[in-house]
Amino acid sequence: MKLENLIEGILFLAGEGISITELLEKLSVSESELEKTLERMEKKYSGNSGIHIIRYNEKVQFTSNPEYGENIALVLNPIRERELSQSMLETLAIIAYKQPLTRLDIEEVRGVSSDYAISNLLKHNLITIVGRKNTLGKPALFGTTDLFLKRFGLVSVDQLPEFATTLERLKQIQSSETLEAELLQEKEFIEID
Repeated sequence: MKLENLIEGILFLAGEGISITELLEKLSVSESELEKTLERMEKKYSGNSGIHIIRYNEKVQFTSNPEYGENIALVLNPIRERELSQSMLETLAIIAYKQPLTRLDIEEVRGVSSDYAISNLLKHNLITIVGRKNTLGKPALFGTTDLFLKRFGLVSVDQLPEFATTLERLKQIQSSETLEAELLQEKEFIEID
C-alpha cells in the first residue's frame, strides 16, 4: 500500500505523464510490483471516480473522468477552447499517419496551404517539430505529441485505425456533405420558382 500511496502523490503533483521506466528506476521496484500497483490504482480510479489513470507512450498520468469533463471545464475554463476545425483535423490526421513529414508533404496530400492549421496545432501542442529534413533549406519535420495521444485516447499511434479505412470514411463524409448541400440548393431553387 505504501508504493500505491507514493505513486498517487507523484502523479498528483506531477500534473503530467510520468515515465514508467523512471518510476521503476527512482522507486527501485520490480516491473511486476509496479504493474500490480498500477492495476490496483486503475481499478480504484475508474468508473464514477472523478479521477482516472491513463497510460500512453510508456507513461502514466492522473486525468479527470471524461464523464465530468463538461462540468469541470465550466469551472476551470470560463473561456471555452475552440474545437479543432476541419482543416486542423485533416492536417492532424495526415501527420499522425505519415509522420514525420514536412509542411510541403502535408500540402501535397491536402492540396491546399496548411500554414494556419499547422500553426494552431503547434499552439495546441498536438504536433511538434521532431527534426529537420536533410534537403535544401532543412524544412521542419512534424510529428504528433503525447498530448495528441491523450486527447484521442490512444496508447500509441499504432492504435490508429488503418489509413485506407479512415481515408474511405472521410470520402464518404465529404460526399454526403456535398450531397446534402446540393439537395439544399435544389430545394431553395424549387422554392424560388
